[in-house]
Amino acid sequence: MTGGKRGNGHQRRRPVRRPDPRRIGSGDVDAGLTGVAGLVRFGAYLRDLGVDRELRQTFGHLKRGAGVIYPLGAQMRLLMDLFAVGEHRPFAVESLSSDALFAHLAGGTCPSLDTLYRDLARFDEQSLCALDSMMAAHGAALVRACSAKIVHLDIDTTVTPLFGEHEGGLPGPNPRYHGRASYHPILARVAETDTILGAELRPGDRGFGGDDVGTIEAWIDRCRDAVGPNKLIYVRIDAAADCTAILQGIERRGAFYVVKARMTGDLCGAVQMTTRWTTVDRDADGKPTRQVAEIEFARNEWRSAGLKVRAIAVRSKDRPNGKQLFLWELDDYTVQVFLTNDMTSPVDELAHRYNGRAGIEPLIAELKGAYGIGKVPSNGFDANHAALLLKMLVHNLLRRFVAAVHPALRTWRAPWLRRALLCVPGRIVRRGRSRVLRMPPRPFFDQRE
Repeated sequence: MTGGKRGNGHQRRRPVRRPDPRRIGSGDVDAGLTGVAGLVRFGAYLRDLGVDRELRQTFGHLKRGAGVIYPLGAQMRLLMDLFAVGEHRPFAVESLSSDALFAHLAGGTCPSLDTLYRDLARFDEQSLCALDSMMAAHGAALVRACSAKIVHLDIDTTVTPLFGEHEGGLPGPNPRYHGRASYHPILARVAETDTILGAELRPGDRGFGGDDVGTIEAWIDRCRDAVGPNKLIYVRIDAAADCTAILQGIERRGAFYVVKARMTGDLCGAVQMTTRWTTVDRDADGKPTRQVAEIEFARNEWRSAGLKVRAIAVRSKDRPNGKQLFLWELDDYTVQVFLTNDMTSPVDELAHRYNGRAGIEPLIAELKGAYGIGKVPSNGFDANHAALLLKMLVHNLLRRFVAAVHPALRTWRAPWLRRALLCVPGRIVRRGRSRVLRMPPRPFFDQRE
């Protein structure tokens, strides 16, 4: 697809021979060379979407005056180009400023690092909300075009360890660096499009619980606005959502939930006492390997709040991953329990529906590796929050770009999309009063561009 050639060793009779690199001479310096030629097509697509205009109109008031050389909208677009090509911090401008195309798209010259860091520090609570809404709107655009009748909204948190003094960096849940200061961001992803509908940077001591009900409800409303009133929404969260306030909030917004249950003592006892199990999978000898059952169980707080929750259990002998919970002494079944307000769907179908939530884990890994959401550019909390939202905005825009221009690549992850679409070599040449970008031949893409 990218124009490379595979080996033809089955057709050759002589072994390949590497040339002597010392025999390759050095030519003149070419100031028109670039390594990010794909930013032209990507930038043109964003301009057609009105992204540049929206940035200028929404955030221009944060940096005004007759002496402004680098408007904030242009600075945000520069940072978006930076994140799009795989850089994680504004510091990378030091190297990319020597790239002819990158500098040209930045306005002819790149600002100093101090200017970029000061501009990130300009964001306040109101402007962060506006940036979050803009990011979500571009993520919802693909959701709106989705033809699926059922949409899944996955919500999860991650840990960003901090090495230094950072505002909001506090000790909290940290499975790898125990006791180290960190941030604890929370993300909402639509499984059908792999786009982000919500992102919030939080201090490291902030857990997931009843304080996040308002945020979850707002994200469900965004999803509802995108899919319309006739589609079903399932919210999938891990055991942190086994909280009465969260379950009530999801139900108030007209959505279903499928969440993992906290395996408390009374719930474990109810599972052990269950005798009616339905076998849904067997091994080669016909012996059951996976069974499901509906559990007669209700927590006291559910009864007090008038909340009707359906508890379903899945026990399996072939579950190699995740936490293993053995409740039966003479059997090697491990068990999981899920909570839902869907009272009609088959038990096994709901269990498989929750398993689809696993897709948010590789997405978070991609966001950390490809966009560097685990790295913070500043000591200021609001500046780091703005950088996180800008990276999520770039992720959503890249997904929209691929869906519109190269839909065959929808399943590709960001690192490979960059290799094929953005980080492409080229040369800028002048032709009269205009500039022309020359690129290497790419058969798959040239016929579509």
